[in-house]
Amino acid sequence: MSVPFKTHALLEHAGIAHGFFGRQGGVSEGQYGSLNVGAGSDDLPDNVKTNRARVAGALGTSEPCLLSLAQIHSADVLIVDAPFGAPVSGSLPKADGFVTKTPGLAISALSADCGPVLFCDPEAKIIGACHAGWKGALSGVTTETIKAMESIGASRENIHAVLGPCISQQNYEVGHEFRDTFTAEDETHNRFFKLGSTLNPKSDKPHFDLKGFVLKKLRGEGLTRIDVLPDCTYGLPRDYFSYRYNTHQGVKGYGRNISAILLTE
Repeated sequence: MSVPFKTHALLEHAGIAHGFFGRQGGVSEGQYGSLNVGAGSDDLPDNVKTNRARVAGALGTSEPCLLSLAQIHSADVLIVDAPFGAPVSGSLPKADGFVTKTPGLAISALSADCGPVLFCDPEAKIIGACHAGWKGALSGVTTETIKAMESIGASRENIHAVLGPCISQQNYEVGHEFRDTFTAEDETHNRFFKLGSTLNPKSDKPHFDLKGFVLKKLRGEGLTRIDVLPDCTYGLPRDYFSYRYNTHQGVKGYGRNISAILLTE
């Protein structure tokens, strides 16, 4: 069975494969149906392994070479040059980004509303991937990913970055204390919040623009070739896993989407 995924022109270069995968094309069932790749979920481990093998095959590599992290909402980034074992919960490196210049390794970011960001320097043949939830984005996971790429030979002016499917502002209602956390760092961050949404115009709670904030972070590092996929994980529950959507529906447990990038040569 073919596995559907989306790509972006900024990441389409010779010797580089990538994909933003949703929830279609796998073998899992129920709230994990069907392409759940999250070993940290309560899905059957064999289903997760099969789904990951399908993603790896779609990218042109093998399942052991599809690398994922134990994501902890940090700004920690690793440099990798070899596979580091099966994605069994509790056994993976704890970090939220990694980079490589080793062909054959597909590095990934898992998400279920947070922002997956894929990077490439097509000239130096160096790639990166990070998981940018609000905590990681605020603490600088995108900045640290760019720095790690530079440390192994990438040039900042040549780095391309694309933010994959994540939750949109209209569906990301937060508390006032959440907004205070951002404005305490920089008062101008207030522009990433608005009261109400198209779903609830009378809401007195802020709604956070995660997409806009991550793009702001990337621009702040001097990147000029950046973009974002418009898809909202919450607003497209048939296409993507969404932690917040499941929570609002009273569904326990949720699957993870995967976004991955690979040097093929």
